[in-house]
Amino acid sequence: MNALSVNLQSVLELTDEQFFNLCQANRDLRFERTATGELIIMPPTGGETGNRNGRLNQQLFNWSDTDATGIAFDSSTYFKLPNGADRSPDASWIKLERWDALTEEEKQKFPPICPDFVIELLSLSDSLKATQEKMREYRDNGAILGWLINRKSRQVEIYRQGQEVEVLDSPAALSGEDVLRGFILNLEAIW
Repeated sequence: MNALSVNLQSVLELTDEQFFNLCQANRDLRFERTATGELIIMPPTGGETGNRNGRLNQQLFNWSDTDATGIAFDSSTYFKLPNGADRSPDASWIKLERWDALTEEEKQKFPPICPDFVIELLSLSDSLKATQEKMREYRDNGAILGWLINRKSRQVEIYRQGQEVEVLDSPAALSGEDVLRGFILNLEAIW
């Protein structure tokens, strides 16, 4: 099953509050909203992808707890990007000073901020092209580092500010570089 895109603009334009309420009222569904207002309904992941996503979040959260310079998020967190899109990366991290600059209300709903770091783990229902576009969108909206992990091809695409995408074949691990100093993602648990 693939994601379903619904263009509601000619019929209905959802406010941020209405989109938030739609997501809250339909917790069994996963939505995203593009910068142009297109509603994307995403199918749930299968067992293997859910397990691998949990393992990469586990590694990121463990490092984040020890490092304490930022805060980590799982795929259930939506972010209101500067371009107006509402996105939920599979895993993400924000520097603590940027997170602390948000109001309590902004933290409770869909934080109006682009994470400094994002990970997307390609699932069977994901389109590679659409996910690559999403990764470019994160980068264009302020993400400093992003990883697109494609288990099927055993490739990782690395997105960095001001640089071309780097593609790695079957890496055993990934470094958080200067963004997440000391973080190493062990990919053997993900492949």
